[in-house]
Amino acid sequence: MRAGEWLLRAGAVLEPFAGREAGREARLMLGAASGWSAARVAVAREEGLAPEVLGRAEAMLERRLAREPLALILGEWGFFGRSFAVTRHTLVPRPDTETLVELALAEPFGRVIDLGTGSGAIAVTLLAERGAASGVATDLSAGALEVAGGNAARHGVAGRLAFVQADWWQGVEGRFDLIVSNPPYVSAAEYDRLAPEITRYEPRAALTPGGDGLSAYRAILAGVGLHLSPGGRVLVEIGAAQGEAVVALFAAAGLDAVVVHPDMTGKARVVSGRARAVV
Repeated sequence: MRAGEWLLRAGAVLEPFAGREAGREARLMLGAASGWSAARVAVAREEGLAPEVLGRAEAMLERRLAREPLALILGEWGFFGRSFAVTRHTLVPRPDTETLVELALAEPFGRVIDLGTGSGAIAVTLLAERGAASGVATDLSAGALEVAGGNAARHGVAGRLAFVQADWWQGVEGRFDLIVSNPPYVSAAEYDRLAPEITRYEPRAALTPGGDGLSAYRAILAGVGLHLSPGGRVLVEIGAAQGEAVVALFAAAGLDAVVVHPDMTGKARVVSGRARAVV
């Protein structure tokens, strides 16, 4: 079978649920199966596929048709210009979360903590972008921390990033200039309406705390007084309809300059606040 024939067939069977991304997903799978660059995949329409390449591509396609996320099939995914390993122990990094990273990088920081780090995409990116900074990344999942540690090593920040297996602030010591988190915030009712790529394959505990979806923010903000440096910042990702509720929680925690920030689509995505500076 020629590469172009496989891409055409794969795109057609993916289109009902992948939509406009079907062709791109097919090209990424063929690239991973063949070892070809994206440029070669784009021009190799008449090139024949070796049996072993075709077998790998077909196995990937079968997994995708079972609604497994492409990121898990490939074993890695892009975030803020870097590639991060992902497994079923972690969420797949999403472009919306880059809004939080951009806001964090908008001001200097020396010490950062990422609560509920998952793949480590946020913490690793922040330290990779700020070579003088150091930090801590926590997660309750040992599997997620293993993935995050590998990603820290991949991007050269392992020596500046400590990992703690913890339920939010448990076992964490010291103060930080910057507290960041993309916590589980999907409500119990919303979780049941998510796509099967999410509910079947991504860790439920990283997506929903149950109930109203706000319990993780309450836990994070409960530790702000003890762990946020004077004048330091807190940034958390939120669901599009949670801005007002999370702003109220920030205010109740004594944070100033509380702002809701939109993502690239204009939806509310991040809430930021600041500790009062010592006068």
